[in-house]
Amino acid sequence: MDKDSSFIEDLVVDREREIVRTSIIGIVTNVLLVGFKMFVGLVSNSIAVILDAVNNLSDALSSFVTIIGAKLGSKEPDRKHPLGYGRIEYLSSMIVAALVLYAGLTSLVESVKKIIHPEEADYGPVAIIIISVAIVVKLVLGLYVKSRGKKVNSGALIASGSDALFDAILSSSVLASAVVYLLSGLSLEAYVGAVIAAFIIKAGIEMMIETLNDIIGRREDAQTSRELKRIICEEENVRGAYDVTIFNYGPNKNYASVHIELPDTMKVDEVDRITRRIQIDVFQKTGIILTGIGVYSFNTSDDEAAGIRNRIQETVLSHDWALQMHGFYADTEKKTIRFDVVLSFDVDRREAVEELLKEVGAMYPEYGVMITPDVDVSD
Repeated sequence: MDKDSSFIEDLVVDREREIVRTSIIGIVTNVLLVGFKMFVGLVSNSIAVILDAVNNLSDALSSFVTIIGAKLGSKEPDRKHPLGYGRIEYLSSMIVAALVLYAGLTSLVESVKKIIHPEEADYGPVAIIIISVAIVVKLVLGLYVKSRGKKVNSGALIASGSDALFDAILSSSVLASAVVYLLSGLSLEAYVGAVIAAFIIKAGIEMMIETLNDIIGRREDAQTSRELKRIICEEENVRGAYDVTIFNYGPNKNYASVHIELPDTMKVDEVDRITRRIQIDVFQKTGIILTGIGVYSFNTSDDEAAGIRNRIQETVLSHDWALQMHGFYADTEKKTIRFDVVLSFDVDRREAVEELLKEVGAMYPEYGVMITPDVDVSD
């Protein structure tokens, strides 16, 4: 376990370094772009270029916030926060979204002012060259930051990279308005500024919603759940894996619980060895830490119990709202039946269980029946 702990710590350190290094590159690049664009905007009296510079300034601030979030999020667990500080990164992503939204609203106000009280722009060859270079720089920066963000699973970096790519598109619209002005004398830059502002606002709102979903807790990706079950079911004697629940405590920090189905003839020490092997295997292949493994037993030698299971399963799954039945065990000597059923969100859980109890009770009145309702949290 010491080796595993050291491996996890190395991953955390490497991830933090990558986020900080990428964010610093973003800050330096954006600060340079702010200087060039602000110079061009003031010299040419272009509100569109000035707002583009303001947008780059918000990007630089966003990268700074991302660094702070990565530093705080990588802090070691303590008594008050035994699962670490990883979720702080979601707060930093929320701050980044707020900065983008604020920049968009401010830009919109300034653009509307220029539409109401227009001022003629004066673009020169130097301005055109600088704007063109800025577009290329933003494209390269966006692709780089986004790829680094996906590599280390940083929502803040991915958002910054996407924002940079979008900035390149917006800067292209500024360049287009400058070209139109030089060719025809028609000034569209105030309207272009308003369009830029609208897109910035939209991006800020989408980033905020995405981060809120992470904070509130979202359904885990179905592919991750399926991969987890596949790995578990590769273990000999495991008949099935069910009730997978994944708890997220920050990027790359996932804990999970699961139920596995094992033969009713296994001894406790055998179950212990299997569950420990599963925990190690799952972590090495997915990085997910299994904090709890529950066990269902299944009948291995009782033909009567197998027949009971098949008949009950057919009855249960005849309902559209019953998505799956698992964890079934019938004790033909003590006359008890127990199983779990995964229910759709579209049905009242209590009413569904009562209906199933009546149906199964009518089929096997001599048995005591226990049904545990589950919800489809992972599939």
